[in-house]
Amino acid sequence: MIRSLLVAGAVVVCLALGLPGDETGPAPAVVLMDPQISWVPEAPAEGTLFRIRVQASPHTPLLGVHGAAAGEELHFRRIDDQLFESFAAAPIGAGPAIDAEFRVVYEAEGEESFTSTIPVTPGVYDHEELRVAPRFGAPPSPEDQAQLERDRASARKASQTAHRTSPRWDVDVMMPRDSRVTSGFGDGRVFNGRVSSRHMGLDLRGARGDTVLAAAAGDVLLVEPFLLAGNVVYLNHGAGLLSAYFHLSEQLVEVGERVSAGQAIGLVGATGRVTGPHLHWVVRYGRTSVDPRSLLTVMLPVDSMP
Repeated sequence: MIRSLLVAGAVVVCLALGLPGDETGPAPAVVLMDPQISWVPEAPAEGTLFRIRVQASPHTPLLGVHGAAAGEELHFRRIDDQLFESFAAAPIGAGPAIDAEFRVVYEAEGEESFTSTIPVTPGVYDHEELRVAPRFGAPPSPEDQAQLERDRASARKASQTAHRTSPRWDVDVMMPRDSRVTSGFGDGRVFNGRVSSRHMGLDLRGARGDTVLAAAAGDVLLVEPFLLAGNVVYLNHGAGLLSAYFHLSEQLVEVGERVSAGQAIGLVGATGRVTGPHLHWVVRYGRTSVDPRSLLTVMLPVDSMP
């Protein structure tokens, strides 16, 4: 079900048209509706992708729509003559609602700005106790801290690039491995007795050397060794979306290569901060990490989304 929000009142414009043969009759009133803003699901869960839709009035067609939600730029695509749509992300820990801002540009002339408050469903997460090499369970050395900063800078640049790139995906979206989830998105991580971080990806079971597939079509953006994530591959899907694949034993693609959904891009490994071989799969909308499984859900037809 799509929850619609009429963001402003109707504007009534009387057109002095007169009816044929009845010049004294009242002029018909045409109601020009401001754009309707909706989102699906009606209360997206924190840490998930969702869709925002802007439906124009037939009497006030739109040239374009721009906006931002929860601090991330929105990338509206024209779906038909009157409908524009963008993906958006509800950050983990966002609270009961997120704010969204919209600027619509009319075909005739002029533009208007609107705001909406989108309710968010809180998530429920577990805490995991993990044992890793002492180097990764203690405060980082100066050398490791410098490497962490370089890795974070590369990840930030990747998010910026995804926002500047047109969509690269198509209708094909899939799990990068057909295997059991061993650690869920959003769970708290306790490394060697120290509460260290929140798990901002999805762990999928795999043996060293098992194949890792691209979840969606995109451009290879990063192929690097990170300190904590080990050998990584980042894919730029455009319009704010990117995915990343961590702890690989081998990377099978090169920066700048265009890949399709289901293409082999790496092999499962145990590089970086790990307890054993597995795939850590990450999906982000800009800088906002989301449950990777919501990428599969958001690609469904609107009527099929939960």
